[in-house]
Amino acid sequence: MRLSATQQRVLLALTDGHFLKSHRDIEGRKVFKLHSLDGSAEVVRRATVEALCGHGQIDSNKKFPAPKYWLTERGKKLVEE
Repeated sequence: MRLSATQQRVLLALTDGHFLKSHRDIEGRKVFKLHSLDGSAEVVRRATVEALCGHGQIDSNKKFPAPKYWLTERGKKLVEE
């Protein structure tokens, strides 16, 4: 599978210790944020997260209200290549 530059960046960030979470606002809209070790966070497009999940490269603990995502074995192998 060919990853986009954004997908590669997210996978590499997860490898480097960043974490990806989805957050819901009061209206129930879901926003995905990549949190860095320095405490800052950046929004990640839903399409990026859905593509990575759909191809089995990341998965989540599915906890409400803020699931945390991690690299799967498939995602780890892809990053190592």
